[in-house]
This record gives sequence, structure tokens and C-alpha cells, in this order.
Amino acid sequence: MGNDQKRTAGTMIVRLCLLVAFLGCRLPVVGTEEDSGPFSTPFPSPLNADALLSTNCSQLTLKLDFSTKVVKHEYIVAFNGYFTAKARSDFISSALRDVDAVNWRIVRRDNPASDYPSDFEVVEIRQDTRSSLLTLQDHPYIKRVTPQRMVLRSLKLTDPGTDGASPCNDIRWVQKWQSSRPLRRTSLSLGSGFWHATGRHSSRRLLRAIPRHVAQILQADVLWQMGHTGSGVKVAVFDTGLSEKHPHFKNVKERTNWTNEKTLDDGLGHGTFVAGVIASMRECQGFAPDSELHIFRVFTNNQVSYTSWFLDAFNYAILKKIDVLNLSIGGPDFMDHPFVDKVWELTANKVIMVSAIGNDGPLYGTLNNPADQMDVIGVGGIDFEDNIARFSSRGMTTWELPGGYGRVKPDIVTYGSGVRGSGLKEGCRSLSGTSVASPVVAGAVTLLASTVLNRELVNPASMKQALIASARRLPGVNMFEQGHGKLDLLRAYQILNSYKPQASLSPSYIDLTECPYMWPYCSQPIYYGGMPTIVNVTILNGMGVTGRIVDKPIWQPYLPQNGDYVDVAVSYSPVLWPWAGYLAISVSVAKKAASWEGIAQGHVMVTVASPAENDVSNTGEMTSTVKLPVKVKIVPTPPRSKRILWDQYHNLRYPPGYFPRDNLRMKNDPLDWNGDHIHTNFRDMYQHLRSMGYFVEVLGAPITCFDASQYGTLLMVDSEEEYFPEEITKLRRDIDNGLSLIIFSDWYNTSVMRKVKFYDENTRQWWMPDTGGANVPALNDLIAVWGMAFSDGLYEGDFTMADHDMYYASGCSIARFPEDGIVVAQTLKDQGLEVLKQETAVVENVPVLGLYQTPSEGGGRIALYGDSNCIDDSHRQKDCFWLLDALLQYTSYSMTPPSLTHSKNRVVPPTGTDRPLPQRLEGNHLYRYSKVLEAHLGDPKPRPLPACPHLSWAKPQPLNETLKKYKYYMKILKRRK
Repeated sequence: MGNDQKRTAGTMIVRLCLLVAFLGCRLPVVGTEEDSGPFSTPFPSPLNADALLSTNCSQLTLKLDFSTKVVKHEYIVAFNGYFTAKARSDFISSALRDVDAVNWRIVRRDNPASDYPSDFEVVEIRQDTRSSLLTLQDHPYIKRVTPQRMVLRSLKLTDPGTDGASPCNDIRWVQKWQSSRPLRRTSLSLGSGFWHATGRHSSRRLLRAIPRHVAQILQADVLWQMGHTGSGVKVAVFDTGLSEKHPHFKNVKERTNWTNEKTLDDGLGHGTFVAGVIASMRECQGFAPDSELHIFRVFTNNQVSYTSWFLDAFNYAILKKIDVLNLSIGGPDFMDHPFVDKVWELTANKVIMVSAIGNDGPLYGTLNNPADQMDVIGVGGIDFEDNIARFSSRGMTTWELPGGYGRVKPDIVTYGSGVRGSGLKEGCRSLSGTSVASPVVAGAVTLLASTVLNRELVNPASMKQALIASARRLPGVNMFEQGHGKLDLLRAYQILNSYKPQASLSPSYIDLTECPYMWPYCSQPIYYGGMPTIVNVTILNGMGVTGRIVDKPIWQPYLPQNGDYVDVAVSYSPVLWPWAGYLAISVSVAKKAASWEGIAQGHVMVTVASPAENDVSNTGEMTSTVKLPVKVKIVPTPPRSKRILWDQYHNLRYPPGYFPRDNLRMKNDPLDWNGDHIHTNFRDMYQHLRSMGYFVEVLGAPITCFDASQYGTLLMVDSEEEYFPEEITKLRRDIDNGLSLIIFSDWYNTSVMRKVKFYDENTRQWWMPDTGGANVPALNDLIAVWGMAFSDGLYEGDFTMADHDMYYASGCSIARFPEDGIVVAQTLKDQGLEVLKQETAVVENVPVLGLYQTPSEGGGRIALYGDSNCIDDSHRQKDCFWLLDALLQYTSYSMTPPSLTHSKNRVVPPTGTDRPLPQRLEGNHLYRYSKVLEAHLGDPKPRPLPACPHLSWAKPQPLNETLKKYKYYMKILKRRK
């Protein structure tokens, strides 16, 4: 199990402030060798703000477009500490002197941070760039070198169409989605209008709500009447600026400009809106009108920003001792080290950071960074009827998936649909999105901080503890949608003003019987022999920025409640910093409960210690012991035929590598970034399988690490990873002994992969995707022993199979299959030809489905299908759960579906002799992100097979806790919700 400190290096992506109603994202870098060509993105002309204001609002729909571009020859040089301008110059000079670089200069940054030591510099290098960069990176005081980038956003007027007129205070803002990896959004084929987006992001409609004053709804006026109005709290808004004489604000302490424009005013309106939600004193009142408002203008009126502007502004926020900072920005790249490092540094300096969780709902596994970090308050959105907003991103966090399981996020939810805030120059307007919910919480946090007499007790952990402990749980909503619940300002006030420094846990208990809140844990009971259930708990440490776990966590089963039927293993952060860490709980069933059914209970005890920053006892260290109640439902081990094993180990995702979407038509969301997990973008499939009585477990280790005799079917979907030779050997043996295999593949075509290439910022070279939608050559290695293979054909189309309407979305075909197998073909369009040559062709008898009974006595069965989009929530148009049911009937029970075997589309199995099988793309960089491959003299080779994970089960310390006492404790916990 990893933690925030373990994130590996990834390509740096610029974070974007959201301009209007939707949360922005990290933007792509696109271009060609000469900055022109098929995949370059022109910078659109920005819409003049004055023209916008003078236009009749009832005739407008506004569209937000993004583009970004590497700044030629400019690099951000990050240092290992803060140094004066002279010291930074000396370090760079000494490094470049070794390569005789003469044509370089330090770019002048004329902003309020220029007079202070800094931890980075912007350098222009115009000769022998590669050797100069390598030399800079080797300097002992230089941490990393990344390209400088320019980001441009633009508003465009569009025809409101059939939606009719929109009042000025309820403008509909439509976001054109941009990913954080460099792929063009406008076309995947040259000069063709074919690739127009129809995905969630471009067609999403905002939920409408009657405009209301959100501060009064959350009862901020009660605290105002008590004399609390945000006084003495410094709150920073990183956005588009604010006009000097805006009538809504009376305590703008400082406006700073980090752009290259000579103005501090907001020419767009988004920064004004956010500031108004936090601190407006009239009309659409904010939460903390007397707070010290610090405006950081980080975008120009032309909607341009640079990476270095953000870094300088963050440093200045630390210098000015900002208390609360609102970031209505985000993106999927949790491996963006310069940004993540700076967020850690900000919170370590007691800056309470509030950030929007993202607008990529209702899909699961869509959390945005930095809101997904443990030290940041991540905010989701609800409407005024307390429904989770459809656009609000859902958990879990996904960067921990290679090591186990994600964490609960968002932290809390609040109003984010139809919220009123300050207009550009006066009056109010209504906007929606989690970027609106974020300043609602930032304003509430600012107000709450002003109510605490001892401000030393207020820090990022204690504030989050107060918010989540006081949050009102929404009925019928799970924890990956609502976090701890809806913001309750007055209850948070009560908790914060009686607060004593302590540690706490999120979630505060584990109850695998509590549905729907504890979904997905509550959706499947546990049993002996199953893969351990992993619950990733966040430790919040309100005692100090650093901390540690004393000794080891203790597992204490309740004997009267059958706690001895449960085995528990615990792993945890070696250091809690900043303000937080993880506690990974693995739960399994003891052998003696293999045939038992019932409820088992116990708790885990954890003691956290921190340096005594606020300890009045002067003992040198503060400690806090917390109890994590655990309750599970145990059932007898299900029969083998009912058990499905999902292969998670061989699924790779963005970041860190460039793994494209499985459906090439989804050009507005081309990155495979949702985790490919049964509880994220395959959630609906998982729910369906559970409803059919199957038990689904997750394999997070190599194929060599599970007992195949326990499972009926191994399910492999959209696999991007390679396979160890030992895995291939074991799988053959397992299938000979009765294990069955279902594979849902996806497209893989090296010519198409070259077509969707991108320009890598770090190496200044063209890079291709590391795989296609799936790693077909690796899958072919896996199934070659049975005479099977997938092709590099790329097909799309609608068809009917067994009286079900189907849609094939960028799938491949079956190139080779045993002659005694069953193969079903369909008539499809050649999508590869369409992408490469903009030509249309229909291909008949494309083999898409294959069924095969292996010849060995008692051997298992194999089913292949060439497309996974019909079971993937990301861009599914027509589900094929019926097909999955039929395949499982075949693999688990040897029941051949008559509708498939007697289909008129059944064809003779292909021999694969007419064309070569797909080969791996020459020069791909999969080894950089692979758990299987490693570099070897320019020819990647398999690593040594890793040892299988071994859990160290905690020695139980049984308690004779009575059920009455346990129920009393749980009642107290749930009453707080």
C-alpha cells in the first residue's frame, strides 16, 4: 500500500483554474515537429469581455475552449531548497559551464515574489538543449527540470439552439473537455468532420436550480449574529483577479498579479464569482465578509497562464501566511510532481487548501488532483434538494490501486448547482459545478476559523476533522459519492470550538453490512479462501504536521461476537506527513469459519504520536489513541463455479503512461484514467454479476499468486500489461486443470497508434501510445498455446446478436482460433481505414466472438470477445451484460449458449495464415511503467518474477466485549453523522 510520498515521477501537467461553471482540467500539449500540422492546436481568438457584457444575455450560450503549448526553449529548473536570485544563478551557471553552454539566460519574473528566495528558476536555453538539460539535472542542488508551458482558454458564443433563452443570472456554460495528456480534441482524422465528440463532457447539461443565497441556507447568519464574520483570517483566491472598486467587497487586503498583463482587474468574471461566494458583503452574500481577501491573478484576460506563475504565487502565499486557499482547479494527473510537491509544502505551512473534486460524474474513479490528496479538503457537489449532482466526480482514489485499494473521497459535499455569486462588476449571477462547491466550503472554513479563540489549534487536519465529524450523512448515497456527508456549518462550529488536538480516522469505522453507505464493501460478504478485503483508511493527525504510529496497531476481536473468525493484517504510513497518512486494513476469514455464516466484530487500536507543538503538559510528545470498529458478514465459501477472479494486475492506466481510451470515437476524453477496476468504471458490470449470484474477487498480483482450484473463471478485460513467462506457463496448467478464461480485448494497431502520437515535453520527441486499447501482442502470447490470437484490425458498428442490439466500439477481431471451436462473426465498418485514410469500408464476416472447450480431461473453457466497451461504464452505449452472462454459463457450467452456437453468423474459425499477427510497436516505452518489463540494452526484457504478496496477520488480543457495549459505541459514532 502506497502513500502520497511514494508517487513516482510523471510528466508535469499545468493545473488550470476553472474559468466558469465547470472544473478545469490539466491540458494537453499538442503539436508537430515544426509546431504545425495535423495534430497541432491553433490558439482561438479570445472573446472580448466587454463585448460579452454588452450582449443580450438571453441570447447566449457560452463555450469554454482550452489549448496549451510548450514554450520554446524555456525550462523550469526546480531546486532542493529556497535560494536567493544570485545563488540560483550561480548554480545554473556552474552546471551549464560544464557543457560550454553560452546561449542561455534566466528569464526575468517581475512579480511580488521576486524579492524573496525561491525554489525554482525559469531558464531559456537555445543551444544543445539535451546535453544542457542532462547537465542541469545532475547538479546537486537541482531537483528536476521541466518545460515551461503556456495555457490558453477562450470563451466562444454559440447558438443556444433548442434550449431556448437563458437569463443572465443562469448562463449555461458548456465545457469542452481537455485531458492532461497531449492529444488533439478536434479531430482524429485529417480534414474530416467525422470525429465529433458525443461524450459526457461535451454534452453534459447543468442541473438547474432556483438561485438562492447559499451562506444563509447553511446558516452562516447565525454565526454572524454571534459576531463571527471571518475577521483576521487570510483567504486566498487563485483565479482571474478582481476589480479594485467592486461594490461587494470591503476588505480586499491585497491583489497581486502573476501574469504578464499590467492589470489586477478581472476581465472574465470567474475570479469575482469565487471571491463573492467566500467574502461578498452585500446582495449575494458570502460566508466571511470581514476576512482578509488576497486575490492572486494567475490568468490573463486572454485566458493565458504559465506553470511558473502558479509556482511563484504558491510561494508567495506561504510567505504571506495565508490561512485558507481555494483552488477551483484539477485534473487526473496525480503524478504531477512539481504541483503535488508544492501542495504538500503549502499544507505543511498550515495553509488549509480546499479544492473541487471534479465534474466527471456520474462515472466512478474520476477524482481530480489535488482534491484527491489526503492533506486537501476535497469537495463534491449537491443540488438544493440534497441530491448528489450528476456532474460531481465519484471515488475511489485510484493511484493506490496497484498496491491494493483506493481511499474515500470526496471528504464532504455541499451546494454546487445553481449557486449565486458576485457578477463581474456588480449584481449577482448563478453558476454550477464542483468549482462552485469548493468556494462554498472555503468560505465556510474561513468563517469557522474566525470563531476559534486559539488559532494555533486550527490547521489542515483539525479543520478537516471538524468538517467530516459534523457532516450530515445523505440517505441512500454511498461513501464514494458523498464522502462523510453534507457540510453542516453550525455543527462544525460546535466541534471546532471544543476541539482538542487528536488523531482521527476516515472512515471512522468499517461495517461491511451497512448498505448503501459502505458500498462496495457491503455488497459482497466475505468467506474463507477469498482474496482479502482491503479498506484503505486515512489517518488525520490534528496534533501536528508530522507524526508516527506508536508500536503497531492492535487487532482486538470480540469473542462474544465471533471476532475470532476474522483475521486482520495492517500496514500503515511510516511517517504521517503532512497532517495525514494511511492505514490499510486487510480482512480475511479464519479457516474454522469455512462453513459458518454470521456476523463477526472487533476493532483495531492505533496510537499516533506527534511532536508537542500544542502540548500544555510539556512532555515533548503528544499521543492520541483511536479505535476503528470492524464488522463483517461471513458466509460459507461459495462453490467454485460461482467465484470469478478479476485480473487487476495487468490493467494499466494514465498516469504515468500514455494509455489511450478503448473507444477511439471518444476524442474528447481519450485517456484511460479511471482505474479499470470493478468498483470504478466497471461498477455496473460488478453490480450485475452480484445480482446474478456471482462472487467477484480482485487479483492484484501476478497469475502465479492465486489458487486456481478455488475459481471457476478468470476474467481479463482491457489488459495493457505484459505477462511473465511463469504466468503464461501457470495459466496453461490452471486451464488444463479446470479453470476457465474470459478475455474482453480492444483495438491494437501500430499505424493508428502512430496517428495518435503526441509531442513529449521532457524529451522534445514524438511519442506513441504505450499500447493500444489493449496490449494485443501480450494477450496473443498468453493464448498462443491454444492456437488463438487477436488481429490488429480495428472495427466499429451496430449489429444484432442473439436478438440483442450490440455496438462494437473500436474493437479488434479474432485472427486465429481452433478449428473445433465456435466462432461468431459480424458485418462491421473498418474504423482503422477511416482513421488512417478517411475512407469508409464495410467488412463482412469479422470474427468477434470465440468459444472453446480445451481438450484435456476436466479442462476449462476459453471465451474471447474483441471489444470491452459494452461492459465499461466510461463510454458504454449499449451494454452486453447478457453476453457476459452467457459466457459465464459456458465457462463456469459448461452450458453452451444455443443462441450463439446456432447463430446464422457462426463461421469457420480463422486459421490466421492470411496475414501476420500484430507486433509490438517498435520503440514503445511500456517498460517505463510496466511491472513486468525492465530496460535491457535497448531491448526490454521481463523482470524477475516478484514474490507473491504475503500478509503478516496481526496477533489477536481478544476481548470479551458485550454486544450491548459495541452497539452503544456504534450508536455514538453514527449519531455524529
